[in-house]
Amino acid sequence: MIDLTIHEDNLKNSVILAKSRNVLIPTFKQMKNPDKYTPEKIKDKLRVTGLWDIDPANLFRITWKNQPLGKGGLFGKVNTLEFPAAFTGVKARIIALCGKWFPTGAHKVGASFGCLVPRLVTGQFDPTKQKAVWPSTGNYCRGGAYNAQLLGCESIAILPEGMSKERFDWLKTVAGEIIATPGTESNVKEIYDEVARIKTTRPEAVVFNQFDEMGNHLWHYTVTGSAMEEVLRDVMQKGDRYAGVVVTSGSAGTTACGDYLKEVFPCSKLGVGEALQCPTLYMNGFGEHRIEGIGDKHIPWVHNVKNTDIVFAIDDNICMSIIRLCNEEAGISHLKSIGLSDEFIEQLPLMGISGAANVAMAIKMAKYYELGEKDIILTVLTDSMEMYGSRLVEMRDKHGNYTNVQAAVDHNRYVMGIGTDGVEELTYYSRKRIHNLKYYTWVEQQGKTSEELNAQWYDHDYWENIHKMADSIDQRIESFNRVTGLEAD
Repeated sequence: MIDLTIHEDNLKNSVILAKSRNVLIPTFKQMKNPDKYTPEKIKDKLRVTGLWDIDPANLFRITWKNQPLGKGGLFGKVNTLEFPAAFTGVKARIIALCGKWFPTGAHKVGASFGCLVPRLVTGQFDPTKQKAVWPSTGNYCRGGAYNAQLLGCESIAILPEGMSKERFDWLKTVAGEIIATPGTESNVKEIYDEVARIKTTRPEAVVFNQFDEMGNHLWHYTVTGSAMEEVLRDVMQKGDRYAGVVVTSGSAGTTACGDYLKEVFPCSKLGVGEALQCPTLYMNGFGEHRIEGIGDKHIPWVHNVKNTDIVFAIDDNICMSIIRLCNEEAGISHLKSIGLSDEFIEQLPLMGISGAANVAMAIKMAKYYELGEKDIILTVLTDSMEMYGSRLVEMRDKHGNYTNVQAAVDHNRYVMGIGTDGVEELTYYSRKRIHNLKYYTWVEQQGKTSEELNAQWYDHDYWENIHKMADSIDQRIESFNRVTGLEAD
């Protein structure tokens, strides 16, 4: 459960700070339906505010429904990109929600909101005395540092030194402090070691760990899940079938959208993926890989493994080849030559590296279950190529200029040629095998109890009670806004 115990003294400090900074905090209800429930005064402010501006009004842009504009946009339908059969090689419709149009350009800003705000509006975190620590392999610490700035909190961002240059460059503009830990994407243990050091040496530091904070799970269950349902209601015609959703496992927060959709579409599947080079779900394995944002050599505490139907191990060569194909001049020329529309091709930069992994998983799911043109698979494009331009430069330096021949090879081999290797459909006991891996990280190393670990598996109410908490958190947010006096402005 998410603790909503009130700490009165700290809460008073938070209220004073929020009032001085003119911070009105959105509710889950407002993030789900921003056009209907966002106050007009906030809409007026957003009409002249950039999407990434450090302005508290942008808290109301923590939604899948922002107009796709860099400045001045309000709200519309959920932003999506559908991948046509001529690109994927499968008949099933693959539709992705686009994270590019969140502040910071990634949906992790929502996950960090879900972790920070419940503690802020209850006084469990005092932004006037404490610093928010954001352990991450990339986008989560970016989102956390950004939200902290909007709310007037100081932050410490922790991420591996091998992450993209763009991530570090942007973090320097918002984070009070940046700590680069050894390794790359899958080196989470080193991040945890740094967190442990901070806990013992810096009493002002409060850790918001996306891997075990249920606010991460709840935000995706409530906001991402409902957004996906709206997409399906909008696109499904008579005879269509929603087959399932596929997401990569980084913090596993996004997997919660599968919990939501299974309640609405009980026969649907939830597929979860990782890098073949680090196959923890697939093979209890380990390793390093290049798919930034996923695959961290452990099973996150917030992952409801019992609800996962199928796991995928995606070769990171697929992802790196896809982003070259979709962003290099020769690749674009090839895609035009096979009849893909300019409108679709122009949107391909909406897909970052982990987004490419998600699309590859969707293709694998379509082939594994032999899905047809009436079947729909959902996924997400967590972020865009905005954070990965340096990776294209690195590949050019290593492999040479991208050619038309290479583009044709990559499309046929790494997209159309994707197979059903690295796929496991889970039984009851294979799910339990994965769930039990939580013990070694969370009970042995991070202080969780085996009783709670068992409750996650055996107690149906465990996850259901978390899913019910959005309304209670909204009540605390509304109370906080009333006390600041800004709600009625």
